[in-house]
Amino acid sequence: MRFFGPAELVAGLCHTDEQNPFPVWQDGHISPCFNQLVLGALPHAGMAIFSACYLGTTRLRLVSALLAALLFTADVVVVSLLQQADMYLDVFADGCAILAWLVHFSAIAVLQSTAFRRTRGPPLLLLLVLLSVPNVVITLMIYCDSQEYLHLTQPLKLARFVLASTRTVPLLVYLLAFTFPCISDAGYTLYINAVDGSPLIPESAEPDTGEMVAEDGSSCVSRLFYLWMNPLFRRGQRGELDRPADVYHLPQKLRTNVVCRYFNQCWEACRRGAAVSDGQDQWPRPVSRNLLGGTWSSHNQEEPLELQGDVGLLRVLHKAFGLRFYILGVLKVLVNLSSFAGPLLLSALVNFMEDAGAPVSTGVYCALGLFATSLLTSVLQNIFNYEVSKVALAARAALVSSIYSKALQVSGSSLASCTLGELVNLMTADSDRVVNFFRSFHELWSMPFQFCITLYLLYLQVGVAFLGGLGVALLLLPFNRFLAIRILSNSKGMLRCKDDRVKLMTEILFGIRVIKFYNWEPHFTQKVNDSRKQELSHLKAIKYLDAMCVYTWAALPVVISILTFVTYVLLGHQLTAAKVFTTLALVGMLVVPLNAFPWVLNGILEAKVSLDRIQRFFKLTNQDLQAYYALVSPEDSQTSVLLNQGTFSWQGPDSPTDGETGRGAANGSLQLHSLNLHITKGSLVVVVGKVGCGKSSLLAAVTGELSRLSGVVYVADRAAGFGLAAQEPWIQHASVRDNILFGKAHDPAFYQAVIEACALSDDLNVLPNGDKTEVGENGVTLSGGQKARLALARAVYMDKDIYLLDDPLAAVDTDVAEHLMKKCIMELLKGKTRILCTHRLEFVYKADLVVLMDNGTIVRTDGVEHEDVPGSPPDLCVDDDPDQLGAEQKQAGGLSWRVYRTYWAAVGGVLAASILMSLLLMQASRNLSDWWLSHWISELKNNSSSRTNGSTSAAFSSPHLSFPSSSVQTFPSNTSSDVQFYLNVYTCIAVANTVFTALRAFLFAHGVVCASTFIHRRLLDRVLKATMTFFDTTPMGRVLNRFSSDVYSVDDKLPFVLNILLATVFNLLGMLVIISYSLPWVLVPLLPLALFYFRTQRFYRHTSRELKRLYSLTLSPVYSHFSETLTGLGTIRASGSSARFVEENARRLEQNQRCLFLSNAAAQWLDIRLQLIGVSVVTGLGVIAVVQHQFDSVDPGLVGLSLSYSLSITMLLSGLISNFTETEMQLVSVERTEEYSTNLPIEPQQLNAQLPSAWPDQGRLEFRGVVLAYRDGLPNALDGVSLVVRPGEKVGIVGRTGSGKSTLFLALFRMVELDQGEILLDGLDVSTVGLAQLRSRLAIIPQDPFLFSGTIRENLDPCGRNPDQQLLDVLDQCHLSSAVNRMGGLDAEVGERGKCFSVGQRQLLCLARALLTQAKLLCIDEATASVDQKTDKLLQQTIREKFHDKTVLTIAHRINTIMDCDRVLVMHAGKVAEFDTPAALCQTDQSIFHRLGGDDG
Repeated sequence: MRFFGPAELVAGLCHTDEQNPFPVWQDGHISPCFNQLVLGALPHAGMAIFSACYLGTTRLRLVSALLAALLFTADVVVVSLLQQADMYLDVFADGCAILAWLVHFSAIAVLQSTAFRRTRGPPLLLLLVLLSVPNVVITLMIYCDSQEYLHLTQPLKLARFVLASTRTVPLLVYLLAFTFPCISDAGYTLYINAVDGSPLIPESAEPDTGEMVAEDGSSCVSRLFYLWMNPLFRRGQRGELDRPADVYHLPQKLRTNVVCRYFNQCWEACRRGAAVSDGQDQWPRPVSRNLLGGTWSSHNQEEPLELQGDVGLLRVLHKAFGLRFYILGVLKVLVNLSSFAGPLLLSALVNFMEDAGAPVSTGVYCALGLFATSLLTSVLQNIFNYEVSKVALAARAALVSSIYSKALQVSGSSLASCTLGELVNLMTADSDRVVNFFRSFHELWSMPFQFCITLYLLYLQVGVAFLGGLGVALLLLPFNRFLAIRILSNSKGMLRCKDDRVKLMTEILFGIRVIKFYNWEPHFTQKVNDSRKQELSHLKAIKYLDAMCVYTWAALPVVISILTFVTYVLLGHQLTAAKVFTTLALVGMLVVPLNAFPWVLNGILEAKVSLDRIQRFFKLTNQDLQAYYALVSPEDSQTSVLLNQGTFSWQGPDSPTDGETGRGAANGSLQLHSLNLHITKGSLVVVVGKVGCGKSSLLAAVTGELSRLSGVVYVADRAAGFGLAAQEPWIQHASVRDNILFGKAHDPAFYQAVIEACALSDDLNVLPNGDKTEVGENGVTLSGGQKARLALARAVYMDKDIYLLDDPLAAVDTDVAEHLMKKCIMELLKGKTRILCTHRLEFVYKADLVVLMDNGTIVRTDGVEHEDVPGSPPDLCVDDDPDQLGAEQKQAGGLSWRVYRTYWAAVGGVLAASILMSLLLMQASRNLSDWWLSHWISELKNNSSSRTNGSTSAAFSSPHLSFPSSSVQTFPSNTSSDVQFYLNVYTCIAVANTVFTALRAFLFAHGVVCASTFIHRRLLDRVLKATMTFFDTTPMGRVLNRFSSDVYSVDDKLPFVLNILLATVFNLLGMLVIISYSLPWVLVPLLPLALFYFRTQRFYRHTSRELKRLYSLTLSPVYSHFSETLTGLGTIRASGSSARFVEENARRLEQNQRCLFLSNAAAQWLDIRLQLIGVSVVTGLGVIAVVQHQFDSVDPGLVGLSLSYSLSITMLLSGLISNFTETEMQLVSVERTEEYSTNLPIEPQQLNAQLPSAWPDQGRLEFRGVVLAYRDGLPNALDGVSLVVRPGEKVGIVGRTGSGKSTLFLALFRMVELDQGEILLDGLDVSTVGLAQLRSRLAIIPQDPFLFSGTIRENLDPCGRNPDQQLLDVLDQCHLSSAVNRMGGLDAEVGERGKCFSVGQRQLLCLARALLTQAKLLCIDEATASVDQKTDKLLQQTIREKFHDKTVLTIAHRINTIMDCDRVLVMHAGKVAEFDTPAALCQTDQSIFHRLGGDDG
C-alpha cells in the first residue's frame, strides 16, 4: 500500500498536479485550492475555536450567523450532487464554515445573556468574520470568470453561484449590525425597546411620542430605515403634532447639556493645551432623568466656563467634533467610489446590447451589478448625510449656548461695542453659517477627488478627445471663482445692511409708542426702506451673479458633450452607443463638482467670516469680579460697601476711541473719579444730585458693571449678589408672579408681605388674572409706576443683604412713594444695607447717610439724625410659563393655495409665466439634443455595413473593469456629409439650449428680487400701521422674527430651493418622457413605484411640514429670551442669576433642537425610501433591456440614453421631494409674513379732507362720557370721563398709579379707540379726523423717554424741519447744552436707545422735542420724574414761557410741579374724582388732592 505524504494529500484534495500541489495563482487569478483552504477553512476554524471560548461563560447578528451556516450546508448538498473532481476540497471548506458559524451562533446567544448584551461584544469576533470576506469575494470572481456557472443549462452550478452570492447578504447584515449596534442604557431609554429587537411600537396602544427618546435603543434595521420615526409620522398624519412637547426627546449624545459640557471640557483643554479625557467621560450622562420632564435642578450644574482668552474657536470645534467628523470622511470616500460603478456598468451593458451574439449571463451580471452598486451607494450616502447632520446639530447646540453664556460674562465696557442687533445676529445668522460649514467641508475635498476619477474614466472612453470639453470647463473655473468672490463680497454687504435694518426695526418696535404719538411712521418707513434698498441692491447683485452660475451650471454639460464628441469625430473615430452614453453619464458626474465647488467654497468662506465674528465676540473681556473687588476685608466687620479713591469708566481701559465704539463718548462719556464712600451694614444711604451727575453710575460701580481704572472697591459677601431695582425697570415676558419670584420658591406669607409693601395689592385686584396675568415684553401692558413697583418687588423678594434702588420712587405719585418708603424701604428692608438714588428730597431726612454727587464725583456725605421703624426680609430665579397672553399661533395642515398665489403675485403673473415657459423650452431642447445623439448613433449603426466590435465582451476579462480605448474605428469615406449634417443639427439644438438656459436664469433672478421687494414692503407697511393693542400683546421677538429670519428666507433661501425644485420637476418630466419612449415596458414597474412614491411623500410631508413649523415656533423663544437677557443683563448679573438663565436658555434650545433633529431625521427617512425607488428603476431598466435583447427588439442608442438618465433618477426623485418639502418649509416664511401683511388689525387710515389747516387754533378740549377698555375682557381703564379744558388752560393731572391718567392721553391720540363717548378738540370730534392729521397737530412728552440710535439732531428733529440754531436753543432751554457740547454737539451719537445719556437727560431731550412743535395742545406724561427738583423748576418755568398761550395737560407725581396750574384733575379708578383749582381743592378737607398735597408738603 502506497504511503500518502502531505503533498499527495493536498494534490488529491485540491485536484492539482503533485509537482505543484498547492498553487497560489492559477489561470490568471487566485487558485481555488488556496482560496478554500487558506482563505476559507482557516479563518472559519479560527472563528470556531475563538467562539467556543465563550460557550463556557445582537439578535440580527444571531440571525446572520445561523443563515450563513444554513447557506454553507446547502452548498455542501449541491457539491455532493455535482460530484466534481475537487468536490472534497469544497466539502472540507464548507464543513469548516458550517462548524464555525454554528459555534459562533451559540457564542452570540450566550453573550446575549451576559454583560456584553448591550455592547458590540469582543472586537476579535469581528476580525475573524472579516477574515472570511476575501474567500467569498474570490469564490464569486472564479464563478463569474467561468461561464459554466452563469449558464441556465447548468442548474446545479448556477445554484452554487446563487448560494455564494446570497452568502454576501448575511455577511453584510452582520457587519452592519456590528457597525451600528443597538447599544442603549435601559435606565436611560424611556419607551423605546427595553430589549433589543422588541417591536418598536407596542401592540396595545400607540405610545406618546412626547415621552420617547429618538433612535436610542432601536434595532439596526430600525436605524437603517428610520423605522423609529414611524410613530411620529403616524401622529403627524393624524394631525396631532401641535406642540413642541409632542416630539421625541433627543438621543443621549445630542442632549444640549451633554454636548455643552463636553464642548466646555474641550475649551478648557485647548486653553490649557491639554487633552480631553477619553472614554466614557467624553459624553457624560445627562444630569438627571428630571431633564426629560423639563425640571432642571441648578445644583447639578457646574460652574459656568470662563469663555475668554486667546482660544481659537475653530480649534475647540475641531477638538470637540473633529474625530467623528473625519471618520465620516472615510464613509464619503466609499460613497464616491461606489457612485462610479454606475457609468462603468452602463458601458458594459450597452456593449452587451450592441452585440447580438453576446451571452445572456453578461447582461444578467451587468443588471445585478447595477442593482448592488446603486443599493450600496444609496445606503452609504444616507448614513453619511444623517451622521453629518448629527455632528452639525451638536455643534449648533455648543455654539448657541456658548454665545449665550459669553453674553452673560462680558464686561459692561466691552459689551458697549456691540449693539443688540449684532449680538442677536451672532446667535442667528452667524452660528447657522458656521454649522453649515460641517455640511460643506467634506465636499471641499471629495469634489476634486470625484473630478479626477471622472476625468480618468473619460480618458478611457474617448481618449484625448475629452480635453476639448475639459478646456472649456477649466476656462470657466476662474470665471466661477470671480463669481464666488463677488457673491461673497455682496453677501457681506447684504449682511451688514441686514444688521442695520434689523437693528433699526428693533428700535422701531421698542419705540413704536413714541413713533405713533409723533406721527413719525412715514419717516421711519422711509428709513427702513432706504436701508432695505441698500440690502436689495446687494441681493440683486447676488441673484444676477447666481443666475450666471446657474447658466454655466445648466449649459456646461451640453457644451462639454458637444466639444468632446466633435473632437472625437474629427479625430477620425466612430461613435458607438456605449461610448456616447457612458460619456454623457460621466459628463453629468463631472459637471456636479465643477459647478458646486464655487458654492461649497463660498459657504466655507462665509462660515469663516461668521467664525471670525463669533471669535471676536469671544475675545471680548469678561467681567472679572475677583480682580474688580478687593479680596481683603476691612478690619471693621460692620463695613458693607467701601470705595476708596475709586475711578470708574463706562469704557474699558483698552476700549477703542474711534468708530462706532467710541461714539464720541471717548471724550464725552461720564467718568466717576475720586470716589470715597464707607457704608456700614444695615444703613440707608440716599444718593442725590442733579441729572447726569453719576448716581446710576455709582450703583453700576458697586455691582461691577463699570471698568475700575484705579482705587479699591469692597463689598461684603459679594457672591450673594445684590437686590437691584434699576432706573429703567426690566420686566420679563412672564406672569406678574413669575416676575416677582424670579426663580425662587413661592413663600406665600413673605410673598404677600412684599406685594403689600410695594403697593401692588390694588393693581393685582384690577388685573384680569391677578398675579397670574401675563405682562408683555418689557412690561408693555403695565404703566410706568406699575413697572417700577414690580421691579422693586422682585428685588425685595430676592432677600439680599445689600439693596441698590435706582430711583424707584420717580414714576409713582406722592402717596405711593410715601407708602413705598415707609412700608418697603424702612420696614420690610430694615436691617439691610440700602443705597437709594432719588430726586425726592422729602425722604432725605430718613437716611443714615446722604451722598451728594456732582459731575462724576462725591461732593459731600452727611449723616442724618432720626428715629427708625421696624422691618422684615426677601430671594431669586424665573419660572417661565409664558403666553397666556397669546402663544404664537402655528398654522396647521398643508400650505394653503393662497400662499402659492401670494408668491406668484409677488413675482408678477406675466414674469412668473415667462419663467415657466423658458424652463420648458430649456428642458425640451436639452432632451432633444440627447435624443438626436441616440438617433445619430442608430443611423450610423444601420448605415455602417461592416463594423467590428472587438471591445464588447472584454469588459469583464479580469477582476477589474477596463475600457479598451485602443479600438479606433474610422468612418467609411462616403458618410462624411452625413456626419456634417448630424453635427450641425446637434450644435444648433445645443446653442438653442444655452439661449433658453440664460433666459430662464436671468428671468428667475429678476422675479425673486421683485418678490422680495414686494413682500417686505407690504409687511413693513402693515406692521407700522398696526394698532397699539397688537404691539402690547405680541412679544417683540415674534415681530422681529418676521423681519429677520422670515425675510431672509424669502430673500435668500426660498429662491435657492425654488430654483432647484423647478429645474428638478422639468428634468424629471423630460426624463420620464424619454425613458417611456425608449423602453415602453418600463411603464409596468413604474406605475406601482409611482404609487409607492406618492404614498411615501404624502406620509412624509404632513410630519415634515409640522416639524418645520414647530422648529420656527421654538426658535422665537430662544431669540426673544436672548434679547430679553441682554436688556436685563445688569439685573441678572447683580442678583447672581446668570446660571439659572443659562439653564433656561439650554431648556429652550433643547426644545428647538428636538424639532430640528427630527426634521433632519425625517428627511433621511424619506431619502432612503426614494433611493430604493431609484435602485428599482435602474434595475428594472437593466432587466427589461436584457430581456428585450434576447428578442432582438431593442435600439442600443435609446437604451443607452434611458440608462444614462436612469442613473440620476434616484437623485432627481430624492431632490424633487426634498426640494418640494424644503420649498414648502421656506414658503412657511411667506405664509408668516402674509399673515401679518393681511391679518393685522390696523389703525384707520382715512383722512379728513375738510379739516381746516389751522385746526386746532384754540386748544379747547372736551371729554364727553368717555369709556375705554384696552381689550375685550379687561376692566374699563376710563369709565365715563366727562370734562372740559378751556383754551390756553394749564391742567395738572394726578392720581394713583393705574388710575387712568396716561389712558386719557392714549384716548386723545386715538392710540386706543373709545368704546363709548367722544372727545372734542375745538368742537371737532377727534374720531372724524385722520390719525396722521390728529397726531401731527398735538404734542406729547411720553412717560418712557425713548431715543433712537443716531445723532442728537436726528432724535430731536427726525424729519429735518428745523434749523440747527433752533435745535441748540431748545437744548439750552432744557438745560442740556453742556452735556451735548461735551459729547460733541448735535452730531454726537446718542448710542443704542440713548444709552450715552442718563434717564433724566433722556427725559429732557424728549421735552426738547416737544418744544420744537408748534402744537396748540401739549400733553406731558411725568416728563420730569427722573429729574432733580432744581432742574424741574427751571423746566416748568420754560414750559410756562414757551406754552403761555397753549393748552397744557401735565401728569405729575410731584404735587409742587402742578401747584401753579390753573386747574387740577384728580383721577381715581378711571373716573374723574375732582376737577378744580389747586387752591379750592386744598381748602376742602375731604379732597384727595388736599391729602396728596399735605403729604408732599
